[in-house]
Amino acid sequence: MTKWTMDRRAFLKVAGVLGAGLTVKPGFAWSAAGDTLRIRMEGDLQTLDPAFMIGGIEDVMMRGIYVSLNRLGDLRQGSPWSLWGAEKLELKDPKTIAFTLIDGLKWSNGLGPVTAEDVKFSYERIADPKLSSPWAYQFEKLDRVEVVDAGSGIIHLKDPYQPIFVTSLPYYGGHIISRAGTEKAGGKFTTEPPATCGPYLFSDWQQKQKVTLTANPDWPGPKPDFGKVEIYVVADDQAAQLAYEADAFDYTKIAISATKAVKAKPPANTSLIEAQSTRYVWLTINMLSPRLKDLKVRQAVQYGVDVGQILTGVYDDLTKRSTGVVQPGTKFARPSNLIAAPDYEKSAALLTEAGVSDLSLTLTVMNDSIRTATAQIIQASLEQAGIKVEIQPYDEAAFWGVGDKTQGDGYKNIDLALMDFAGGVDPSENLVWFRPDQIGAYNWSGFDSPEFETSYQQLVAESDEAKRIALSNRMEDLMEQSGGFVFICHQPLVAIHKTAFEPVIYPDGHPNPVLFKKTA
Repeated sequence: MTKWTMDRRAFLKVAGVLGAGLTVKPGFAWSAAGDTLRIRMEGDLQTLDPAFMIGGIEDVMMRGIYVSLNRLGDLRQGSPWSLWGAEKLELKDPKTIAFTLIDGLKWSNGLGPVTAEDVKFSYERIADPKLSSPWAYQFEKLDRVEVVDAGSGIIHLKDPYQPIFVTSLPYYGGHIISRAGTEKAGGKFTTEPPATCGPYLFSDWQQKQKVTLTANPDWPGPKPDFGKVEIYVVADDQAAQLAYEADAFDYTKIAISATKAVKAKPPANTSLIEAQSTRYVWLTINMLSPRLKDLKVRQAVQYGVDVGQILTGVYDDLTKRSTGVVQPGTKFARPSNLIAAPDYEKSAALLTEAGVSDLSLTLTVMNDSIRTATAQIIQASLEQAGIKVEIQPYDEAAFWGVGDKTQGDGYKNIDLALMDFAGGVDPSENLVWFRPDQIGAYNWSGFDSPEFETSYQQLVAESDEAKRIALSNRMEDLMEQSGGFVFICHQPLVAIHKTAFEPVIYPDGHPNPVLFKKTA
């Protein structure tokens, strides 16, 4: 039974905020009970099949219910990798990796031990083009997995793939699933995995409200500090902050605009996290659009966007302008943008050279407060260059359908789109989405560069750091020179949590509750 310890004023405060599209439901816990960790995520569960996961709450859950050979550490410490489901993971040569699973890994539902055959099935399945997994690129260099015995195997690559230890094995595609269970389920599943093997069990799901994970008694690895994890679904950052202040959560992201106030007067027994996340934000300029086929017109848009106003008006100057999609502050970050500042006269002159007047464009955007505010600044900025912009807001599910070629030719008629992706540790993880084969999927600019694709293949194979830096910098030059991109920033990660524990946050900005450590 839920223990209610909220006073009336706090209840009314939170209920009032949650009332804007959210309600206080019976399953909503208002105080931590003993060994329970309560975290908040923005969106609800859609699938627990690693091959088709979207991210967010699914990422958090899969860290708990599945296992990968290795894992990543906290982004504030550089996200170093370490062994997890494997007791040995050895690079024999650039194309050969040997692994040995830890003893005692066991599938739920009576499906027996986790074996090297399950590893083989998981990796080869996600790499199979017939499956059409969006994460197939993580294993596109996979040739095969050789099963040596029940607990060990050898990963054979077709070509060297430098980021495999930080991009493939510990990430979305690296989650190991049960071969027997998946085949029995017909080869695919969604929210009811046929078997799990991680530190936690998937115990309960109240749709659009809460997911509950409980400790797996059969887990042979290090025991998590919390016996139960409750993941609450609250879309709005402001509502989540007020709920946290009323003792509804132990960990939540908050709105960037709230940072200064929380820093000045944090809630009781609370720590504030400010970190440079890997989530990169940019403006897509679609060269497939009939209105933007001319490079000069696209360049006019690039010169007409004042990124500085976005950084001040939306991000309160808590972050700096990015020079590309690669995370700033790393060795791989490009030194500068080719177009460093807005130039409205240059923008207007380019339109004149292109013979274009009265240019009107649409701007596709998700309809939350941060993205809407950014879109409005872009709209006002481009208006100074003589370019009219109509903002077209979508909810998240509808937004991704706009650029999906499987839903028709609408992706060719997008003009501008405000986009942001969660990045990774290696630069290739951020650059992969702009390859030609991603047009009509995640490459909404229509950017189609043979040199970019060649450079990508060289980047993932190259071991020399200086050469990798030069390749990634050149790839971002190509993106900007195409007229298809205005790089904005990497969003700051701002979160609050109880001082009774220390969280671990993955490079994509999502918490990994398996690794949370109690401090008291």
